[in-house]
Amino acid sequence: TLQLFQKGDTTGVFQFESAGMKRYLKELKPTEFDDLIAMNALYRPGPMQFIEDFIDRKHGRKKIVYEHPGLKAALENTYGVLVYQEQFMQISKDMCGFTGGQADTLRKAIGKKQRDTMAKMQTTFIEGMIEHSKVPREFAEKFWARLEAFADYCFNKVHSACYATIAYQTAYLKAHFPSAFMAALMTSDYDDTDRLAIEITECSHMGIEVLPPDVNESYVEFAVVPEKNAIRFGMTAIKNVGTGAVEEILRARTEGQFENLEDFLTRVSCRIVNRKALESLIKSGALDRFGDRGELLFNLDNLLAFASRVQKQADSGQTDIFGLSTDTVETFKPKLELAPSDNSTDQREYLLWERELLGLYLSSHPLEQFKTILEEKCLPIKSLEEGHDGRSVVIGGTITDMREITTKNGQKMAFVKITDLEGEIEAILFPSSYQQTYGLWARDKVVLIRGKVSAKDKNGNSAGEIKILVDDGREITSEQALAYQPTGKKIKVPKASTSSKKRMPVKEETAKAPKLYIKLDSTDDQKTLLGLKKTIDTHSGPTDVILVLNDSNKKQAIKLPGGIDHTNGGLEEIRQLVGADNIKLS
Repeated sequence: TLQLFQKGDTTGVFQFESAGMKRYLKELKPTEFDDLIAMNALYRPGPMQFIEDFIDRKHGRKKIVYEHPGLKAALENTYGVLVYQEQFMQISKDMCGFTGGQADTLRKAIGKKQRDTMAKMQTTFIEGMIEHSKVPREFAEKFWARLEAFADYCFNKVHSACYATIAYQTAYLKAHFPSAFMAALMTSDYDDTDRLAIEITECSHMGIEVLPPDVNESYVEFAVVPEKNAIRFGMTAIKNVGTGAVEEILRARTEGQFENLEDFLTRVSCRIVNRKALESLIKSGALDRFGDRGELLFNLDNLLAFASRVQKQADSGQTDIFGLSTDTVETFKPKLELAPSDNSTDQREYLLWERELLGLYLSSHPLEQFKTILEEKCLPIKSLEEGHDGRSVVIGGTITDMREITTKNGQKMAFVKITDLEGEIEAILFPSSYQQTYGLWARDKVVLIRGKVSAKDKNGNSAGEIKILVDDGREITSEQALAYQPTGKKIKVPKASTSSKKRMPVKEETAKAPKLYIKLDSTDDQKTLLGLKKTIDTHSGPTDVILVLNDSNKKQAIKLPGGIDHTNGGLEEIRQLVGADNIKLS
């Protein structure tokens, strides 16, 4: 269990699953329960400043120093770092001669930030330390000042120990019963798609497969598939499929698994599993074992009619003209015949159905076919960090959300959520860039974006979240992704700056980035223009492309919305299109 903490594999572990906490756990490598109690108390806005000191002292990189021998008994378990309220209670008794009652009064005053009570106890504390521990007044006053600062963030060890106990218990379950733990975790978050997406990704990292819903294997909740390292999606997590419909399916399944579609429609009440529920079951993949989703959806009316007819016949106890029950005369049973679908449904539409009804992509990701072009043309979203603030980057992914607003000046701007295979980020389009790229930002489009990393607020302080300020963008179509020829080269992640001073030269680097100028006599040559567009799309990259038109009346420069990678053959192709004399890289 402690190894799980040491690796930072704490997604789903109470109080220990934030990215910052995971990073500190990897550095701390906790070896005992007390380390978890301390981390729980330290990972808060005030005491976070002491975490690195705590880690360095634990691993011997910093010497553990006690300002006075009397502090050792209280601070020994936390390597000389003051972490808990109980520690200063012990210090007040050991070094100031406080009684248990006085120490508890001090704890309440500090814990509840009762400044008046603290002021009253200041003299008693300082004088008591001088008399009892024979320390200079300056030391006692300095220590009291530290206590007053400590009051702003101090945490109760009892509370921290309780939190750490729950954390250890959940981590134990995750380490020893991973599939059952993750199934329970996803059940608790079934209506929170953001959390589900995180947990499904974690399952992938743990080697656990999350399978789509299935009427023969799914239950109300997420469930472990017997004898497989897999979890089956719960049917109540499907939009429009209520608990009543799921319970009806499970009731029918007590008689045995459904052998085919006819069997399912015969045994499950179409009054409870109604049209909307059946449509959602089809779209989410719960009936995939019985046929193609597109074909089943095309025949939805036929399916409902068959179910209604068969069940009415059974309910009425109908007999044939010879007086024989329809149950004994197979010939007279209605037969389900599916009409062939007149339009094919592609995998991308299946995935959109999954996201609509399950809240996420499950069977695969719509960016799988774009994986190669995105890996070579863009930085992974998860690689961006605060130290990249101000740097120009290229990212790509699918648009999952878009919000347009009108500014005080009456201009429109937008906020767009972009998701790649491993991360998500918000892109901000100010009026100028939004106007240039208007019409691009539709949900589910795959786009390539050039912009600057923004990790700070207007005052220069950490914003706590990384965003992209968009300069321009373009769509990547499925055709372009399939036609893309991999080069084996990927964009290097820029080195993150460690201070604002080191980030200053970034603007100069951006300003000096090369631009490709292409000279054309006119825009009448459609063949050349189409050839340029195809080449830029194929060799997209960070270099701006400027079209210079030498019209007979005037000279005009137009910046194209897409950039080019001038290092991998694109420049040579453009040279062949327009001639070496008509291009310039500077």
